[in-house]
Amino acid sequence: MSKKTVLITGTNSGFGWLTAHSVAALGHSVYATMRDTKGKNADKAKALAEVENITVLDVSLTDEESVKNAIDTIIAKEGTIDVLVNNAGSAMFGVAESFTTEDVKWMFDVNVNAPWRLMKLALPFMRKKSEGLIINVSSGWGRFSAPFSAVYAASKFGLEGLSEGLHYEVRPLGIDVAIIQPGAFPTEMAQKIQFGSDTSVVDGYSAIAEVPNKMGSARDQMFETVKPDPQDVADAVVNLINLPQGKRPLRTVVDPSTGKIVQAANEAVEVEYAKVLNAFGMKELLD
Repeated sequence: MSKKTVLITGTNSGFGWLTAHSVAALGHSVYATMRDTKGKNADKAKALAEVENITVLDVSLTDEESVKNAIDTIIAKEGTIDVLVNNAGSAMFGVAESFTTEDVKWMFDVNVNAPWRLMKLALPFMRKKSEGLIINVSSGWGRFSAPFSAVYAASKFGLEGLSEGLHYEVRPLGIDVAIIQPGAFPTEMAQKIQFGSDTSVVDGYSAIAEVPNKMGSARDQMFETVKPDPQDVADAVVNLINLPQGKRPLRTVVDPSTGKIVQAANEAVEVEYAKVLNAFGMKELLD
């Protein structure tokens, strides 16, 4: 297996932290991004930087210049980027009406615009050598929009839309685009969930006020029964890297709780999607 240059975002915790360790253990050169490496994430950055094959970069993914500087740093040292793992993201929870336009803009900047910044900057180097892999970490809510997660789900729908269309565009150029759809996992992301800014509307939803609590209880029960392991998502990234070019699936579901439901939806849509491409004269992109 040849050594690859791998850029992974959101590595200060959760899936990103585990993925950085797992990929570096294979001997690949990992560039791990996180914010505030000299402040709140200083300890995480120091610990990760001490791991063999990992270089930590301080990057604000919503800042165009910060992202470009990171790409320039990697290219200056490695000459290319072989694998991009867009793992960083954030979540919002609450009744949809409580989210302001600014809330929605922020959600899309983090979960859609930021991954696109990196994809657009990495693609020229991948095209140049007719080889590359982009892995975008989405969610089961990238297939279904759940109550109280509408804004978050909408952003993941956006990421999946970018990924799906791009998958078929660049595959003939030797580049694979793959989506990972994790289910619910006990990671630090759950502790950083944002809520809608317009709290004035919440009282108007008293009729369903107990539903979020029921959702939380059901999730906690799943965690207790199934015991989902976040390492499974890191392993899914490793598996995609190891698969041959052109043989990587568009979507990989990683969800021991409700994953079969998401997988069934993916398979049904895939059949109909092929019909759409056929209808619009793009059959050759399916091969």
